[in-house]
Amino acid sequence: MAKGIASIGECMLELSGQSGSNWRMSFAGDTFNTLWALHALSPDRPATYVSAFGDDPFSRDQIAFFDQNGIGIGNSPVIAGARPGLYAITLTGAERAFTYWRSDAAARQLASDPAALTKSLENQALVYFSGITLAILDEAARKTLLTAIVAARQAGSLVAFDPNYRPRLWPSREMAQAAILEALAATDIALPTFPDEQMLFGDQTPQATAERLGKLTGEVVVKNGEQPALIALNGASQIVDAVHVATPVDTTGAGDSFNGGSLAARLAGHAPADAARRAHKVAAAVVQVRGALAPFETLSAAFDS
Repeated sequence: MAKGIASIGECMLELSGQSGSNWRMSFAGDTFNTLWALHALSPDRPATYVSAFGDDPFSRDQIAFFDQNGIGIGNSPVIAGARPGLYAITLTGAERAFTYWRSDAAARQLASDPAALTKSLENQALVYFSGITLAILDEAARKTLLTAIVAARQAGSLVAFDPNYRPRLWPSREMAQAAILEALAATDIALPTFPDEQMLFGDQTPQATAERLGKLTGEVVVKNGEQPALIALNGASQIVDAVHVATPVDTTGAGDSFNGGSLAARLAGHAPADAARRAHKVAAAVVQVRGALAPFETLSAAFDS
């Protein structure tokens, strides 16, 4: 029986501001942040981050960091001369803004070896990816990726997808719509964020998002920041209140960690609404630390509280 969890996408170097002009470097990225939480909350499941990596010192440090925390890279290609993308977080209070350097990142070649990609997704209980995963690939690579994901699903993997629309990564809104709709057709659990869906598809309410996506996939979890999440399963919906944090430190990675908490709970057999309640607690814990990755023990304590 497949036991592993695999997440596909781009993990970047993360620079977060500290005191004065000092910066702290870490590793993060939407699908990696989700896998980090998933791995913390499902420690008995082998965790694989599926991407492409460079051979420079930063890439080697990145892979070593994964390994130190029990996360493998499967059959992901290591590409001579390539390097990871980079982003910096600047904060106004707890709200974050991002500056990116990622146009030539190695992760853009994650589908360059279709056989290796397919191999990385074999025997996985869960395969997770996002709209950012799609956005960093060209059209041919997106097709290669979705072919591998469909094959994994047909072999028994549960497929989860967060549309995570970021306009600056797409040549056009129409291209993003088409790619995301194609991905949703291969998805078992969709984890959209309402403001993103409103921007991309013009949805007026979270319920409208749930109804639209519910025609494409059986389970939909609509996140909406500090507002309640809307859970829709086979046409029936339920509201799950968020956890209010009076003085958040850094909201980076909150939605990604919610996804990780929700999926970990679903894999453990919890009902969708209970999974969302646990996920809200995980997200609340994450916004109380700097950077996208909270310590495993922090995530676990929140999940079980």
